Amino acid sequence: MGRYCFGVDVGGTTVKLGVFNEDGDLLEKWEIPTVTKNGGKKILPDISASILAKMEEREMEREEVVGVGIGAPGPIDSEGTIYDAVNLGWGTFSLKKELQILLNLPVEAGNDANVAALGEMWQGGARGYENVVLVTLGTGVGGGVILDGKILPGSTGAGGEIGHLHMNDEETLSCGCGNKGCLEQYVSATGFLRMAKEKLAAVDDPSSLRKTDPADLTAKDVWDAVKAEDPLALSLAEEFGKYLGKACANIACVVNPEIFVIGGGVSKAGNILIDYIQKYYKQYAFHSCRGALFTLARLGNDAGIYGAAKLILS
Repeated sequence: MGRYCFGVDVGGTTVKLGVFNEDGDLLEKWEIPTVTKNGGKKILPDISASILAKMEEREMEREEVVGVGIGAPGPIDSEGTIYDAVNLGWGTFSLKKELQILLNLPVEAGNDANVAALGEMWQGGARGYENVVLVTLGTGVGGGVILDGKILPGSTGAGGEIGHLHMNDEETLSCGCGNKGCLEQYVSATGFLRMAKEKLAAVDDPSSLRKTDPADLTAKDVWDAVKAEDPLALSLAEEFGKYLGKACANIACVVNPEIFVIGGGVSKAGNILIDYIQKYYKQYAFHSCRGALFTLARLGNDAGIYGAAKLILS
């Protein structure tokens, strides 16, 4: 008799789901809408209904299913309690217990970025390592910390909130979290683009970036200009590398990972990112941490469902 598990990754727009065998092979994946109205009350019942329908469709017996792992955007502690997932409309409650009751199956829950880090450790860019830090560079900056093969959630599930490391005392603009000078304000796609526009407005240097209307400029445009050795873009890449390299050096002093995995939309720029991050990491890192490796994430948008499945297979 085969044994299976489900991995669930709850996003603000869609919920990604996958069914895996116990060897970690993804057999099928699909999505359902995330219905956030009315305090997100339909999200868990919709997930439950989708999983039960898939079990029926694939003629799975309940005893063949090891359980369901779920990752969601918000602090989630080691007991599966989520603390205010604002963009889903959720307050504080036991995500693990609520879904367990709906499904009558074992459930494990974790923060989405931490769960994605677990996925990258298990079947992605950090396969073969057990001490891993994932940095996700998207609209914001997320992160996850894996020590000895296990997620480090922290006391209230806020472990791995890398994007809110304080990096700049001189910053006058507020981060989305309300603080000023967070890492997210400089190395996210949004933050990097803001730095580019500020530099273009402040200097008269010729740059290929000026050929694009500032309103249409993207982070990809800037990284393409870096690859073309545009001087202004190169100076921005140095700033990016310094912020993120220094942040990783600080993280390494606390958790001493074997490997950093760089993911998220910005990571599509490729290995050129790694070059700039490593340059400054080696400059700022404590000597015993300096040998940490850097690599790009490999699972893309599937990291969350892989990591969620690993939660239940651990």
